[in-house]
Amino acid sequence: MDIRYTHTNLVAKDWKKLAKFYIDVFNCKPKPPERDLSGEWLDRLTGINSAHIRGIHLLLPGFENGGPTLEIFQYNVSISDIGRKINREGFAHIAFAVDDVEECLAKLKENGGTTVGEAVTGHMDGGKTIHVVYGKDPEGNIIEIQKWS
Repeated sequence: MDIRYTHTNLVAKDWKKLAKFYIDVFNCKPKPPERDLSGEWLDRLTGINSAHIRGIHLLLPGFENGGPTLEIFQYNVSISDIGRKINREGFAHIAFAVDDVEECLAKLKENGGTTVGEAVTGHMDGGKTIHVVYGKDPEGNIIEIQKWS
């Protein structure tokens, strides 16, 4: 059996706005076509009557050539999650490695993102050091911004 990772999905309130955030802050690139999905097959797949999904896949930096994507979808009817926390069970965050954590954090904030905690430097076993911060996109999804040295 051949297995490979393909994408991570974020369900958005406003898929175009959220996609623009990831394009502007993390240099993700749209991977056409935009999705506009509906029909009996989708209802059966999702277990939602009259489901309608719109959105796009974004190529992730460092994996532009056929690598995994960030899939940003918006449903015609969605359920809000109240207060995402870093230690909530289930999906917690996505992470991006950057050259400059503070510069990326500033860009995140300029584009409607917020922080979870503070930027810190941690020393790991084996002599590696990580400069890292958790942020949130405009819809509250948690993002780790990291630089290893």
